[in-house]
Amino acid sequence: MPTVEVANLADGDFLLDVREDDEWQAGHAEGALHIPISEFVARYGEFTEAAPQDGRVHVICRSGGRSAQVTMYLVQQGIDAVNVDGGMQIWAASGRTVVDGKGQPGFVL
Repeated sequence: MPTVEVANLADGDFLLDVREDDEWQAGHAEGALHIPISEFVARYGEFTEAAPQDGRVHVICRSGGRSAQVTMYLVQQGIDAVNVDGGMQIWAASGRTVVDGKGQPGFVL
C-alpha cells in the first residue's frame, strides 16, 4: 500500500477526502475534494475531472482504513495515489488546519 505521512504533505497537494458527509461537515482539510467512499464509484467522473492529470492523489479518511480501500482502487485504475497514514486524526494532531462546512474552525469527528 503506497502511503505518505501527514508531515510530508505540502500545501497545494491534491487531497481526496473519502469520509461521510457528517464527518466532512464537522471538519476537513481546506481545499480537499470530498467524495464519500459510499458514493465514490458512482461519482468517479467527478473525481477524474478534479484530479490532477499528472500529479499524485493523496487519499484521506478519519484514520486510514477507508482511504486505503480507495487508494488501492485508484492504483488499480493506473492513478498515482497514496494513502495518508493516520488520516484526519493525525492531520489535526499535527496542527494542520481543520475547517467545518462553513469555513470556520472545525474538528475531526
